Formats: sequence, structure tokens, C-alpha cells
Amino acid sequence: MMPNLNSLYLSENHLNGNIPRSICNMQQLQELSLFENHLNDTIPPFVYNMKQLQILSLRSNQFHGEFRHAWSVGSNMRYLDVSQNNLSGNIPTSLGVLISLEVLKLNNNNFDGEIPNSLQNCSQLTSIDLGDNKLFGKISQWIGGLNVSMLNMIRLRSNKFSGHISQQLCNLQQLHILDLSHNNISGTIPKCLGNLASLVNDSYTSFDTSYDSDEQTTLTLKGRELVYNNTIYLVKSIDLSSNTLQGEIPEEISSLILLGTLNLSRNQLTGKIPSEIGNLHWLETFDLSHNHLSGQIPQSLSSLTSLSQLNLSYNNLSGRIPSGNQLQTLIDPSIYMKIHRYAAFLSQLSALEMTLSHLRIQKT
Repeated sequence: MMPNLNSLYLSENHLNGNIPRSICNMQQLQELSLFENHLNDTIPPFVYNMKQLQILSLRSNQFHGEFRHAWSVGSNMRYLDVSQNNLSGNIPTSLGVLISLEVLKLNNNNFDGEIPNSLQNCSQLTSIDLGDNKLFGKISQWIGGLNVSMLNMIRLRSNKFSGHISQQLCNLQQLHILDLSHNNISGTIPKCLGNLASLVNDSYTSFDTSYDSDEQTTLTLKGRELVYNNTIYLVKSIDLSSNTLQGEIPEEISSLILLGTLNLSRNQLTGKIPSEIGNLHWLETFDLSHNHLSGQIPQSLSSLTSLSQLNLSYNNLSGRIPSGNQLQTLIDPSIYMKIHRYAAFLSQLSALEMTLSHLRIQKT
């Protein structure tokens, strides 16, 4: 059965059943893409033993059972995507032998347990997506360490992770997507996040687009879930929402001038909004809702000319709401809900408009 075949691409069809054993006879196979079908059963062991295989994409099928501990030394795997299936059990420690692995996508399954430390041996990793599983424990210290310094995307959302955000993450010069939302992470936001080079300077952004036709990433941006393929390298986002983070928002965040999304909502943050937040000129989504922030809304907020989603509701903010061309387009009153003196300010504004209108009538 075509022993010299290099690539087998049968994705986006209506295939069902299991992966036929005859595929293991394709000793030269480098790419096996079967995503978006109706394949089921467990992932057969022979798939793990295909030494030449570099790209394995089984996303969006109905595979179930455990992800076998069968990976062996000598594998050339660079891209591994088994996301959006019904796989369960622990993430196998044997993945650590995949020293050429660049992209690991295990998201939207039923994996539990902790992230295996063996993954730090995958020194070529650029993207790791373990979101929407049942993983727990602390986020491993090695994520952000020198062994995996090439990471540009970390997506761990919707799990049961606890502990603090490691300052190790600040060492990742190419990191431009950090999604730790919907976990049980506590502690403070590290000040050193303001040093993330790829969010400060475009010259640090490096993204391998060789898998774009296969890779798919879902991110919550602009208030809704968006699916990205070949434009994922353009996204610059930090989402720490729905955790139990405390303390103040570090002023250093204002240094991330290339950031497009900043979501810190639904935490227990206190203190003031950084006064220089207006430095984030490319910010499109800014959500600080459901915290315990106080003080006035910085006037610099009016400098955010790209802003399309803003939510400051359910805090202890007070004072006037800044005016500005872009802010005037955000007319939904709920984004300022529960801000002290907001009602009084609207009343004053309404009275002023009525006075001006009366004066214009008199003048005519």
C-alpha cells in the first residue's frame, strides 16, 4: 500500500471507524492528517512507532481512551495535534522523548493529572495548548525556563491549575499569547510581564507558519471566541481572567505597547488602573470588570484609538469618565456599571446638553 508515500491527507471528510493498520506499512510517511472526520476507537499503537512521521493531526474526531505511553526515542515528530477528541487519563511522560516537537495541541479533551516535567526536554517547542481539560496542580516551573525558551504561545485555559504565575514566563522573549484564564491561579501579577519582548518590540516576534493549513487555535478576543489559522502570529494577547489573582495591576503592564488584548476580569485585584495605560495604542480589548479596583479612571484611556471592547464594570472606581474620540463610540452603559458617581455624571451631562440646547434655541 504505497510504501514510498510521504504525505497522507484525508482531512475534512466523513471517514469513520478506526485508523487502518495498513498505514503502518507506509514506512516513509512524514505527514498523516485526518482531522475533522468521524474516526473513533483508540489511537492505535503503531501510529506512535512510525519513526519518519513529523506531522500527526487527528483534531476533531471521536478518539477516546488514554493517550498511550508508547512514544519512543528516535521519533521525528514536529507537530502533534489530537485536540477536540475524548481522550482521557494523564498526559504521557513519554512525550518528553519527542525532542524535535515544535507544536503540541492536546486541548479540548478529558486529560487529568499534572503537566509532566518530561516535556521540558522538548526544547524546540514554540506552541503548547492544553486548554479545556481537567489538568490540575501548579503550572510547571519549566514553562518559561531556558529549555523551552522558544515558546510563543501558552494556552492553559479552563483547567484546574493552582499556585502562582511563575516569573519564569518573563524570560520568553517570543511569547505573544498567554492564556491562563479560568483556573484557580492565585498570588499577584508579576511585574516582569512588562518585559515580554515580543509585546514591546516587533523584532522579537518569530512564528513558524509551516503548519498553518492544519493548525487551528481558538482564542477569546473582542468578547467572543474566534478561530485562528494562518493569522495566529498577528495575535498579541494576555488573558488571566477568572482566577483569584490579588494585589495591584503592575504599572509595568503599560510597557506592552504591541498588546491587542488584556483581560484581567473576574479576579480580586485592588488598587488603581495604571496611569499610563494609554501607552497601549494597539489595544483592542480591555477588560478589568469584576475586581476591587478603586480610584479614578486614567485620562490616558482616551488615547486608546484602537479600542473596540472595554469593560470596567463592577469595581470601586470613581470620578469622571474620560472623554475621547474612540471612547465616545463605546456607548453601552454596562461597561461602566457600578462606578461611583457615574449616575451623577450622566445627570450633569444631560443637564449641560439641555442648557446648550436651550441657549441655541434662544440664539435662533
